[in-house]
Amino acid sequence: MIKSFSSLVALLGLITVVHGQELYQPRNIKKAYTNHTRELSGKPGSKYWQNTGRYDIQVTANPPSRTIYGTESIRYINNSPDTLNKIVIRMICNIHKHQAPRSGYVSKDFLTDGVFIDTLIINGTSVEFDNNVGTVADVNLPQPLNAKDSMQVHISWHYDMSVQSGREGAIDSTTFFLAYFYPRISVYDDYNGWDKIEHMDRVEFYSDFNDYKVAVKVPANYVVWGTGTLQNIDEVLQPAFAQKLKNSYTADNVTHIATKADMEGQLVTRQNKWNTWIFTSQNIADATIGLSNHYVWDAASVIVDSATKRRTSVQAAFNDNAADFHHSVEFSHYALNYFSTQWPGISYPFPTMTAFQGYADMEYPMMVNDETTGDNLEFGQLVQDHEIAHTYFPFYMGINESRYAYMDEGWATTFEYLIAIAERGKEKADEFYKNFRVRSYISDPSSEEDQPIITQSHQVSGHGYGNNSYGKASLSYLALKDLLGDKGFKKALHTYMHNWNGKHPIPWDYFNSMSAGSGQNLNWFFNNWFFSNNYIDLKLYRFNQQGNKVNLGINNVGGFAIPFDIVLTYEDGTTDIIHKTPAVWKTGSKDLALTLPAAKKLAGIKLDGGIFMDATPADNDWKK
Repeated sequence: MIKSFSSLVALLGLITVVHGQELYQPRNIKKAYTNHTRELSGKPGSKYWQNTGRYDIQVTANPPSRTIYGTESIRYINNSPDTLNKIVIRMICNIHKHQAPRSGYVSKDFLTDGVFIDTLIINGTSVEFDNNVGTVADVNLPQPLNAKDSMQVHISWHYDMSVQSGREGAIDSTTFFLAYFYPRISVYDDYNGWDKIEHMDRVEFYSDFNDYKVAVKVPANYVVWGTGTLQNIDEVLQPAFAQKLKNSYTADNVTHIATKADMEGQLVTRQNKWNTWIFTSQNIADATIGLSNHYVWDAASVIVDSATKRRTSVQAAFNDNAADFHHSVEFSHYALNYFSTQWPGISYPFPTMTAFQGYADMEYPMMVNDETTGDNLEFGQLVQDHEIAHTYFPFYMGINESRYAYMDEGWATTFEYLIAIAERGKEKADEFYKNFRVRSYISDPSSEEDQPIITQSHQVSGHGYGNNSYGKASLSYLALKDLLGDKGFKKALHTYMHNWNGKHPIPWDYFNSMSAGSGQNLNWFFNNWFFSNNYIDLKLYRFNQQGNKVNLGINNVGGFAIPFDIVLTYEDGTTDIIHKTPAVWKTGSKDLALTLPAAKKLAGIKLDGGIFMDATPADNDWKK
């Protein structure tokens, strides 16, 4: 209820403009707000909708043969207000086709003939499918799918896994990682219609939230790990190993479910000719599978919700000679506790997290596919932290990574940095963040580095894509954290996450939610960071000491609204540090005049941005 004219003005100011600034919106985004599928308050609108599916998948793998056979039944539910005359089928493994569009060179071991859909039946009607397609294909429906109605889709398919493993493929002759392994119905959303962006090799996820039942048929002595909860433990594992796995679900300490000797002795699985491992998951963006006849298996569990005492199973599957993976479950245990209680401070939302040794350093729902770092345990832990952080973005929040990769990679990079402070201390965390996430960006003066972050991710490439998605986006989140303070930033972040978990947020939903959650209009900040060609470069161009005061003139040459420290060094060797938040740039002026107390005679002045590395540090300090 609006109690006064002044409160009405404040509310209108919160959701419209400040200092005359508005956030640019493409025409299709404006239409979503006009149609009330999204609201300027940051919340989903009264007419928000999203489609969903129920996937029942059966897949067969018989290593060393790399041919994968699958069938699936999909109940696709059209929650949109539109009648659909077609669907779009997405076959991501067609990225391996010789003629598929890619952003760079691949070896012949990466190439295959792609996915072959053998049968396609929609509502009982057989539909002819032309396999001469890329990673997306239009399929005309035998009958239109009305709004608020559903249809049944049956698909059988097969494909050969690539010899060269990346995000998916053959890790070795008897170890496979199956990602993107099933044809899926692409996203139909409220602001863009059908998602038809071809799956380039740098593009990642945009998926509906679906329910999955995945049955994986493999020969005896193959263990299968997958997204979700294993439903038939006793049917696929020998009793002693089944019991160890069950016990691990309530154990804090690491249990060696299957050792190298166990696997070599063929003691672990039921000795049927074939075993079928069944995994289920609900309201999740995808399903992934790892399988091997020689990987060892560790497990434990961690309390992720202190109020309910809910636990998550943390598991690891790896080659016994991978030194870092012997610590993987410990790494996961720490990460899930930290992410649940500190940043982002929302309980890990899923029942499992499995780290599988591969080559991708890539996240999937409830699984990560990471390359071994050998004896470098610190880097191994950091990589795993980053990929597990993706649980929240894009899997808890249904980010459209194809267009807005900075909405998830930027957050994973931010959480990677924050957890590293807890694990190794701020000095080491800062050093790594600067060297790995910032230095190459700020040291490169080319125009690719200064493209606005809001630029759609599939329209940038190379370092421009990497820096926009990872380093620059992360710096914007950390700058906002500095501006709002930890308490205010967490309140705003939780507002955004509560508004949009299990849904499909776009950048403007983030902007509006953060403004609403912080209780202040942040348009000036988002314009500065997301819609500009700014970079990081401060210059100390004027300074003089008058008695116990020092007058400074600082020019924001690069333009980004960054936090920074002013370090005053006195002739006796002592120092004072004065911190300035990004709020000093709120007016939009690039010149800042400051008068600071200086009780003693100065010997030096320095502007220190910390992880906000300066493009020209030589003009940041003065020494007597």
